[in-house]
Amino acid sequence: MRYPKGNRNCNIYPNLYRQKGSALVLVVICMILLSFLGLGMLTVAYGVKHTAIKLKNETISMLAAEAGYETAVFWMSQQKDMLGTIYNQSSGVTGSLNVSQGSCSYRIELFSFVGSRPVYRVLSVGNSGTFSRTVDVHVVQALSGWDMGMCRIPTGNNKTQAVYFANNEVIDMPLHINDYEDQPDNIDIHIQGNPQFLQTVSMGEPRYVSGSGFDKYYSVMSTFDSGICFDQPNNKVTDKDIVQDKIERFRDSTNLSYRFTPVPTAYATASNPYPAVQLEFFVEDGAGKIRITNNCTVRGSKPNEEGDYDYKIKDGSDGTMYEKYNIYTYHYMPEDAEDTGLRFTVPIENTYVTQSFNGVTSEPGGQIYVDGSVVIGGDKTVHDGGQLVKGRITVVATGNIWIADSIKVDGPHDTDGKPSDDNPNILGLISQGVIKVVDPGLSESYPTDSGTSGSNGRGGTRRGGNNWNGSSSGNGGDIDGHVYNPIGISDGSQIYDRVLPDPMVVEAALTVGGGGWGAENVGDRKEYHSPQDDLILRGTITEVIRGVVGIIGSDGYLKNYYFDDRVLEGILPGDIWLQGKFIPAPAGWHDYRVSQ
Repeated sequence: MRYPKGNRNCNIYPNLYRQKGSALVLVVICMILLSFLGLGMLTVAYGVKHTAIKLKNETISMLAAEAGYETAVFWMSQQKDMLGTIYNQSSGVTGSLNVSQGSCSYRIELFSFVGSRPVYRVLSVGNSGTFSRTVDVHVVQALSGWDMGMCRIPTGNNKTQAVYFANNEVIDMPLHINDYEDQPDNIDIHIQGNPQFLQTVSMGEPRYVSGSGFDKYYSVMSTFDSGICFDQPNNKVTDKDIVQDKIERFRDSTNLSYRFTPVPTAYATASNPYPAVQLEFFVEDGAGKIRITNNCTVRGSKPNEEGDYDYKIKDGSDGTMYEKYNIYTYHYMPEDAEDTGLRFTVPIENTYVTQSFNGVTSEPGGQIYVDGSVVIGGDKTVHDGGQLVKGRITVVATGNIWIADSIKVDGPHDTDGKPSDDNPNILGLISQGVIKVVDPGLSESYPTDSGTSGSNGRGGTRRGGNNWNGSSSGNGGDIDGHVYNPIGISDGSQIYDRVLPDPMVVEAALTVGGGGWGAENVGDRKEYHSPQDDLILRGTITEVIRGVVGIIGSDGYLKNYYFDDRVLEGILPGDIWLQGKFIPAPAGWHDYRVSQ
């Protein structure tokens, strides 16, 4: 090849060299970009990992806090008396819990009262790594309108039989039934036809049979239009010791002037005597009042051996044995009760006290404690149409509570008859025996001091002429210084011929620790309108076992039960709350991050 003249040392491929230099620059630039990209990806990856760790720890801390809350609430459900536990601890209860990759600590304390309903605070702090989450919840004891230890009635000393909700019955109150463990393969609520449950039903038992997984409720699930819950904590009314503890605290917080231990002064002359206090509620000059008669003596009649349902739980049997008890026939009071102060009248507000625990105080309400039995009703009270309660008051009896008249609360009522939400008046009745509507027809013969047979086999010979209570022809019906005290409505020419009103209305929250709520002498009782009267309950029921109200189409009462949801607002005085379940109060749940 010949080179051009004068240019032998010249590079004849200048573009080639320029291309190689450009490539090197591009490679360097790419390496720098890739380095930045790699660094960015590492940063992102680190950030994602850090965020994931952060999210994981925060989630674990939240779950730990919730686990602490659940543990605390479960522990609360196991206590006999949560208020007593808090009181004895002085400053609340603490605990801790370890979970996978985290832990928590919790504290339970009494926060406040809504009326007389205690509100507890559960504060649970969960931790995981550097993260901490807090669950801060205000809880209250759950409340049903009708709580049953079992949906069965006693039919013998150790026998019970199922009680059915019948076709066309309307149950307009929340319903709870404890787990009847003796028959785990059978459902604990018994249904015939198509009763209507207008509010939620809860069951202590599981829905499915253990082992086989059989659905016990498959054939009746469509009945519960408002829902049904299973595996719910039992109501504690079946635990005699728990009821006793709460009643003792109620007694100790009651004003001494309204703690009564009646003496059956007619004990030697009245058959099957019960010591009792008679209470009569009325309104006078705009004030709610109560007339109290101490040292009454109830004459108890042995129920028929066959065909009736007057059972209560046998003492010392832990609720597994039953016995017939002597039902109300009539009662006496000391003839000098007015002069000696055994009978007196006071405004209901005189009975008001407050409950206080570690500086937390309830709203005031009336309390009366009777170490014996109580008779509510009479024929001398200043009222029209039954007992009328104006005020907030709870009556506790260690014996029975016998209802011998309609009981209504004063103040506004809704069109359906229930006390209005703004009605401030309420009555609570709590018995360690039974709460029953009496049969005044058992006193259709002259009361007697010997209990010998008379015209109806319930009592016989008369004393002092044919009339009673101040008759000019005799001693006023007194026996050994006592006066026969009639109840209910006169149903004949003789003062002993009595009947209860129809409908029979009871507006009260009932707690029955020794049996069930119902009517006495069903199958042989005297009605105002034969064959059956109506029994209207506007309130709540808590009972160990079912009590019989009537025999459909035959005798007793047809029941009409309505839930008074004002009890949810703590309007009822005292603090005898027996549900085992604790739930968040409305707007009571709060959770938040503490730090990071």
